[in-house]
Amino acid sequence: MSEVSCTVERDDGSSSRRITNATISTLNSESSDSDSSDESEVVQVFQSSATPDVNSTYPASSSIPRTEEDFVTWQRIIRLDAVRADSEWTSYSPSQAVISEDRACRAAEAVGLKDYNHLEPYKIFQAARLVAVLEAYALYDPDIGYCQGMSDLLSPILSVIPDDHEVFWCFVGFMKKARHNFRLDEVGIRRQLNIVSKIIKSKDSQLYRHLEKLQAEDCFFVYRMVVVMFRRELTLDQTLCLWEVMWADQAAIRAGMGKSAWSRIRQRAPPTDDLVLYAIAASVLQRRKRIIERYNSMDEILRECQSMAGQLDVWKLLDDAHDLVVTLHTKIEHSFS
Repeated sequence: MSEVSCTVERDDGSSSRRITNATISTLNSESSDSDSSDESEVVQVFQSSATPDVNSTYPASSSIPRTEEDFVTWQRIIRLDAVRADSEWTSYSPSQAVISEDRACRAAEAVGLKDYNHLEPYKIFQAARLVAVLEAYALYDPDIGYCQGMSDLLSPILSVIPDDHEVFWCFVGFMKKARHNFRLDEVGIRRQLNIVSKIIKSKDSQLYRHLEKLQAEDCFFVYRMVVVMFRRELTLDQTLCLWEVMWADQAAIRAGMGKSAWSRIRQRAPPTDDLVLYAIAASVLQRRKRIIERYNSMDEILRECQSMAGQLDVWKLLDDAHDLVVTLHTKIEHSFS
């Protein structure tokens, strides 16, 4: 596992992202590819989305990439992530699975994709789409650029939307909420780990004391889950299910729906911006007995969390998360106010 995959040099010579061995180990596994499109869209999305339309709508704090070397580094990392095949990825329509080898190879060549011979044609094609959209986003938001984990967030969107221009703008909207996970100062990620820690402490004092004993009460062992919002732990279908419930909560909040109005729709749990964090805490609490009785280091808990992939019931996870929201939402919310 290489640190270069998450580290870029800034103009002032300082590192653009603080990386620890635990961070690399939690994030450095296969990324997802996805779905279908028109013959020329892989080339067009970079040209059309990055210039000139995107230039006119850059975030206020953004500028053209800090140096040409920055973008070259991002390109190399994006291509590496894109060809890491996602073994459980399945097409959402018959047309996604019938990409010809010639078309797939032309798409791959258009974005400079390499070492993709082990992939099926439709996966090569989706990997090329992934590269095109992520490169366009790195130009759109150079303050963030590209960091490992962003490909995981893009792949479910890519899998259900055939038009790359729509994919790009959906991803831009998604990243308005998710980009704080990739900030250099790590304020966003630390806040979220702190929320997970507070949920566990409030719900299960015995488990929390055990985590304290292991100096793991900061819940860094769920770092990967927070960054990629369960994408590595859930199947594609499960991820979309969880995210759609999360987006429904966020839409309700934006619409100004209070607890009373929301209760008529979902009966119990009020909407929260942090539903994924309650789900992450729920996944840890589901394994409380094993963690308390068997594990004596943070590394062991980290391996347990990584082993959750493919083992989670998304409906049970959501039920448990909503139970936590009902009992703890007000307390957790007030602790940060």
